Amino acid sequence: MLQSLHVKNLALMEETEVTFGEGLNILTGETGAGKSLLIGSVNLALGGKFEKEMLRRGAESALVELVFSGDNKKVSEKLAEMDLEAEEDGTVIISRKMQVGKSICKINGETVTAKQVKELAEVLIDIHGQHEHQSLLHKKKHMEILDGFCGEEFTAAADTVEEAYRECNLLRKKLEAESMDEEAKAKEKSLAEFEWQEIEQAKLIPGEDEELEQRYRLMVNSKRIMENLSESYRYTGTDSDTGAGGALSRALRALRSVAAFDNRLEELEGQLTEIDNLLADYNRDVSEYMEDCEFDGEDFAAVEERLNLLNRLKDKYGTTLEAVIAYGEERQRLLTKLDDYDAYMDRLEKQLTEAQIRLEKACEVLSSIRRKHAAILTEQLKAALVNLNFLTVEFEISVQRAQTITARGYDDVEFLISTNPGEAMKPLSQVASGGELSRIMLAIKTVLAGRDDIDTLIFDEIDAGISGKTAWKVAEQLSLVGKAHQVICITHLPQIAAMADRHFCIEKSATSDNTITDIRMLEEEESLGELARLLGSDTLTEAALSNAGEMRAQAVRYKNKK
Repeated sequence: MLQSLHVKNLALMEETEVTFGEGLNILTGETGAGKSLLIGSVNLALGGKFEKEMLRRGAESALVELVFSGDNKKVSEKLAEMDLEAEEDGTVIISRKMQVGKSICKINGETVTAKQVKELAEVLIDIHGQHEHQSLLHKKKHMEILDGFCGEEFTAAADTVEEAYRECNLLRKKLEAESMDEEAKAKEKSLAEFEWQEIEQAKLIPGEDEELEQRYRLMVNSKRIMENLSESYRYTGTDSDTGAGGALSRALRALRSVAAFDNRLEELEGQLTEIDNLLADYNRDVSEYMEDCEFDGEDFAAVEERLNLLNRLKDKYGTTLEAVIAYGEERQRLLTKLDDYDAYMDRLEKQLTEAQIRLEKACEVLSSIRRKHAAILTEQLKAALVNLNFLTVEFEISVQRAQTITARGYDDVEFLISTNPGEAMKPLSQVASGGELSRIMLAIKTVLAGRDDIDTLIFDEIDAGISGKTAWKVAEQLSLVGKAHQVICITHLPQIAAMADRHFCIEKSATSDNTITDIRMLEEEESLGELARLLGSDTLTEAALSNAGEMRAQAVRYKNKK
């Protein structure tokens, strides 16, 4: 669950920290005090868009930190998947420091991307914003809700459909790309034959170009090489008085004439003999190299011509000889295919037909799962709607076959409802008011909450457009959800606030040059005063507090009964 929220330098919030608890956490406050700003800060911490106008005036950066506690298997698995670790007690800390032009997100102290934070948030918290119920006007949302209810059985079938759909698409595109008339086929074949023959006739050998380039460099620089080698040979040889070889021989003879007089002189003689041998080996190797380094004009021309051919082929067909050879093999396969073109296209069409049959069967399995769970979800939602004061409601989840198949199957899912006896069921978009949509979304959240492992649910003014008895029903439903999940709810209705297990008040204070929004948990007496204000009392009279007390007592009786 969400244990605490810490906000610094965000809009009107200078610095505030809220510690939430289990059950139903209620947030109330005057209009404009910044109730939605609190939920907005949670969204920012979870990767929401930050704009410079959100930064508190005079501040260089803003900070939002969320601390989640509790041991949740899905959270642990998601952290492991992201190569992150939770604290030993299961605590997860998400923080985001925001500045103009940049922000830094961290999970348990490790810097991560906003995308990673959003992925983790999906298993940590479910946020219902002020206008989310409007999404119920779109059928796409209806399918998302039903699919989310269907569970693991549906997930496996949906993956099969997606894979089959992808296979069909690839084959269909391949057929379209490969399809050609006789004239186009003849042109393609002619070009492929020319390219394959050009490569085949070259008799390419991998690495041949590198070897030829080395030989070519030697040939081009052979004159300079021979001149410098000859000079080196002359300076180190024995043919001239200035050669190192002759001088070394004379030095060795002089040393040998006295070496017998001292053992150390014998060691020196041995060293000089080794140097003389090394120099003789060097001169011999130089001599052999110069003999082998004689290139004639025909050899040079042949190497140059071959290199030109190889480079031309690499310019046309690939950056390396290996790539050119691979291209030639691909051309050969194309020729084989074109020689048997009609049979090849027949095979592709057969493969596509078989893939379409597999897709149809996979869609059929997926649709049957949707229909089965649609019946279950329908009954659960009807019961939840009755609990939310839809006393004569008729509700149905229609699952019909659509005209086209997509990666999600061939179903068209739509929620139908009738709130008046004898009235035919119609799509939500045609009959539901804003308040009814809000309650329907709460019913959906309530039912889905019983099937997932998300610990924390946040409702931002779920009570839009309702009052009176209906408000009590919504409050009761929120209290029931709060028994299995942590619920954080922003409200302006006293009936909902009265159900609070913890009641927080968001207040705005102003000085001559500063405005600050803060939040604090209310004690019982303060909570009664806030309930009196929500009931419409300007002053805390005994009558107003009595009404608030009676409302609180009614809420307590309901919670104790449940």
